[in-house]
Amino acid sequence: MTSMTFGQKKFIPTAPEKGSFPLDHEGQCKKLMLYYMRCLRANNDDNSACRQESKDYLQCRMDNNLMAKEEFSKLGFGDLEGTQKKGDK
Repeated sequence: MTSMTFGQKKFIPTAPEKGSFPLDHEGQCKKLMLYYMRCLRANNDDNSACRQESKDYLQCRMDNNLMAKEEFSKLGFGDLEGTQKKGDK
C-alpha cells in the first residue's frame, strides 16, 4: 500500500544540541555510576537525594572526555559548586 505523501516534508535528522553521550566502554567512571545507582536504590529512586553522586559522575565523565566540559551551574548543580567528590579529602 502506498499513501499520498506529496504534501509531507522530508525528515532531515539533526544531531542533539549538546552532542553525543558516548558509552564508558573502559569503565573509567563505573565506580561513581555505581555510587549513584546505590544511592537511588537506597532513596526509592529519589534523584534529588543523590545530586552529589550525580555531580561526581558527570565530573568524572568530563574529566575523561566522555562528555563536553560544562559549568555545573548550567547543568543544574549551581547549589553544589565547590563540594568535594567521594574519596576526596
